[in-house]
Amino acid sequence: MRAATHLLAVLLLAAAGSAVAREKHLIDPTPPGSLNPEPLPPLQNPDAPSTPAKELFARKSTPFPGPPRSIGGYFDGCLAGGVPLPITGPTWQVMRPSRNRNWGNPQLVRFIERFAENAKKIGWNGLLVGDMSQPRGGPMLSNHKSHQVGLDVDIWFTPMPDHVQSRAEREFGSATDVVAPDMLDVDLEVWTHKHTELIRTAAQDPAVTRILVNAAIKKALCREAGAHRTWLFKVRPWYGHAEHFHIQIACPAGSAECKPQPPSLPSDGCGHELDFWFKDSTLHPPTPPKPKPALTLAGLPPECKQIVK
Repeated sequence: MRAATHLLAVLLLAAAGSAVAREKHLIDPTPPGSLNPEPLPPLQNPDAPSTPAKELFARKSTPFPGPPRSIGGYFDGCLAGGVPLPITGPTWQVMRPSRNRNWGNPQLVRFIERFAENAKKIGWNGLLVGDMSQPRGGPMLSNHKSHQVGLDVDIWFTPMPDHVQSRAEREFGSATDVVAPDMLDVDLEVWTHKHTELIRTAAQDPAVTRILVNAAIKKALCREAGAHRTWLFKVRPWYGHAEHFHIQIACPAGSAECKPQPPSLPSDGCGHELDFWFKDSTLHPPTPPKPKPALTLAGLPPECKQIVK
């Protein structure tokens, strides 16, 4: 009887751990891509005011011509004159290329190239680059609220392999989850000090305004940062982000219509403000939040209508 009770307890703990891990991944998944992506079907009434903007921008596979401009805010904007980050570079490789989300303002592309070189100097074997923006920016069909003006990029916590990956590897390979299943700290079997140095290297670039990481990662960074901590001001905890970190760079000088993010708080964020993220109600919310209505063109700057139409 005791053995049966023990077995039941083990199974319940395993199920609970699996549920927690599932919950964590549902917040911020890195779903596989496709070797043969199907084009999206035409919209029945694309000019209807109620048409979600994400449906319009997702159907644009080429950039809007002209000089580069990031227009509007990171959560409600679009991109003109976007350029692609090459799928394969000397110190980076783009993941999930079927999404066609490797576009950005030229300033973002330059930052990634520079960051990849600097990461190599600390012993990181090249970057695996996740989502940037769509060719014309704007809202995406899945995964992101930001990434709309060509100034955001996701960097995987997996170092680049020692070979040029095949298309299948890029579409179906898994990102490294560095957070423990209980979400209270990093997974010490996976996390290394090089992860800290990688994020520090990104944060110290003058173009970077903020970096979003899982709260467990922020806790580890606070623990490992040492005496020189000003770079931590830019690193903020956010839901998900267990498999990658999200970098935002500043509005470029040539983009007068770009709305900058609020400045970082004058604190390293390592005090009591972290407590919220480890409350049970935060880690395991009782009910999922009610989805907000889809953003339409009316919620974007007027220039975005011309760019997507």
